[in-house]
Amino acid sequence: MANWNDAMIADMRAHDGKVTQGQLAGFPHLIITTTGARTGQPRTTVVAYSRDGSRYVIAATAGGAPKHPSWYHNLVADPTVTIEVDGRVVDATARPTEGDERARLWTQHVATLPYFAGYPDKTTRVIPVVTLEPTD
Repeated sequence: MANWNDAMIADMRAHDGKVTQGQLAGFPHLIITTTGARTGQPRTTVVAYSRDGSRYVIAATAGGAPKHPSWYHNLVADPTVTIEVDGRVVDATARPTEGDERARLWTQHVATLPYFAGYPDKTTRVIPVVTLEPTD
């Protein structure tokens, strides 16, 4: 997974934040750096996003896996994150959503990223939906 993630990050950084190769080309993605919940070290990964006003919205699907992705645990432990989007670096605060807000944002997210629609069917967990509010 690290090689795939590293290659995607390199592609995005070389093309103003755009994915230019593979199945995910053309869909909105950002690079998020969290602080490792156990290690305290920076952890960087790529996630798909949608928008809700000035906020970026991400979903911790892990492709429908039975457990939340590591980056989700990291941002719950420390919600201060850095994102790289459209060739810009932005400081942001992450906040998991709940209830009606989560349902609304999930629906919007799937409208932007239709391939997310099937992920809930692959798992018994509720997929977290997280907002990233720029702090700049």
